[in-house]
Amino acid sequence: MTVSSRAQSFDVAAAQYAASRPSYPAVLFDCVEEFAGRRLAGARVADVGAGTGIASVLLRERGADVIAVEPGEAMAGEFHQALPGVPVVRGDGNALPLAEASCDLITYAQSWQWTDPGRSVPEALRVLRAGGALAIWWNTTAFDVPWIREQHGRIAHHCGVRPRSAVRPSDSDAIRLAGLTGLRVERRQVRWSRTVSLDTHLANIGSRSAFLVLEEADREAFFVDERERLGRIFPREEVEETYVVDLLVALRP
Repeated sequence: MTVSSRAQSFDVAAAQYAASRPSYPAVLFDCVEEFAGRRLAGARVADVGAGTGIASVLLRERGADVIAVEPGEAMAGEFHQALPGVPVVRGDGNALPLAEASCDLITYAQSWQWTDPGRSVPEALRVLRAGGALAIWWNTTAFDVPWIREQHGRIAHHCGVRPRSAVRPSDSDAIRLAGLTGLRVERRQVRWSRTVSLDTHLANIGSRSAFLVLEEADREAFFVDERERLGRIFPREEVEETYVVDLLVALRP
């Protein structure tokens, strides 16, 4: 299993991804505006790795003029259904199919880790106008919630991946790990939650790349056990998912 194979895996579950993945809280976009030093309304925004359009929908609601960049055919198809009036160009962050100095803001929602920062950072700076900003963010695990922490461990073990540390990186480490060293960067972490059905919760987990590259029998074995386990914790089959959005905004020099 390679990073490339995981990055390309989402197309096989595009509809599941669109139906079950969490969105983002409104305050996240307040922070983007604060750090970028401008309103989203009227801004030209490239949403890279746009997937099924979860972030693009919210950017449009803020009045942004959005263009999406998405490598996956099926994911782009779901995007077109959600936002039929928004253009989608096929490509990725390592070689943006966008003109120089054409955007006020470039966003990566859950997708920065699929890029090579040695290539994607220079590409973002090329495409940004003077005074523009690059915003990247992730819904991350709320390790202080016991059942979420324990589930994270089970997922990592089953998928054969290294579990994430429960200790969040410092600001300087987060900037370094994202490949943004040398730029002026602001960071904000925003806690939020949503309540969904048990079916939606399990579908959300199943849309993650670590599961999508497994054989079907391996996936099914996990979810049979996980449904039974969570049914005891949430007898009404309503699951409160808690997230911490980790946001980094880098300004173009």
